[in-house]
Amino acid sequence: MGVVPLPQVSRRWLRYTIALAIFALLLLYLYHRSQRGLSGCGSGAQPCVSEGPPPSQILQQWGALEAPERGEPPCLGPRGMLGRLVRPFRASLSLDGDVELSQYLAGWRELIKFLTPFGSIFTFATSEAFTKVTALEARVHGPEAAHYKTLVTMAAWERRAGRLERPGAAPPDSARSSGSRTALLLHRALRWSQLCLRRVATGAHRGPSAGEQCSDAYSAVLGPHHPWLVRQAARLAFLSFPGRGRLLELACPRTTEAEARAALARAAATLEEVYNRTQGLLAERGLLQLA
Repeated sequence: MGVVPLPQVSRRWLRYTIALAIFALLLLYLYHRSQRGLSGCGSGAQPCVSEGPPPSQILQQWGALEAPERGEPPCLGPRGMLGRLVRPFRASLSLDGDVELSQYLAGWRELIKFLTPFGSIFTFATSEAFTKVTALEARVHGPEAAHYKTLVTMAAWERRAGRLERPGAAPPDSARSSGSRTALLLHRALRWSQLCLRRVATGAHRGPSAGEQCSDAYSAVLGPHHPWLVRQAARLAFLSFPGRGRLLELACPRTTEAEARAALARAAATLEEVYNRTQGLLAERGLLQLA
């Protein structure tokens, strides 16, 4: 007796059902994690390489041979979203080569505000980042705040105090993670955010979509540190990623495309500078394997 093939409509609904089931499982997974980190770049101490042209070349590439006469677009100003994001991250880069944690975390709070309207995939990412920012802020402003001024002082004190986890050993309660481990997870998440924003700013009209480019960045940076279920749900979420034009409009409203691209590239360059310094400091202290 032959097997009757499923009608085309039934197979389509089966695919939809599977996708919805995976997404529902992801939500359940995130809920349980919130009741008891965002991770990311490669765990080795590989060198950091700048990706894409600098902001000035972005303006040239998209038809503006020099900066607009009126100066920076409003989104990079004191009240603009990108301006509020960039300033604390820049301030976190101390002159002695360290990273000031209070400014770094203030930058992360602005980054979370900036990314949240971009869609469900960023909501997933920023919800975990928010938890980690809050946990590290509790140390920076807590009773042991003197040891949590900078990344270097934190790492040195936690090593002396025996608070660092064994490499690759996750604590049973994420709330008890060392500050260094929490900073590592945020550091990885910053790399994905930076790569995604850079690719949105520099991507060609006829090239891969913003969703494809940010999905590729996720697969390279965060995917290796996430469970299979989260990776599959993230892959599906990227299918509904906003188009490049919409992302540029959200990032830098009421400007030309060239201005928006240049402003977003400039913000991504700042994130990359912070990432590269943090990467070097963590690598020097053997902390890239904590998670």
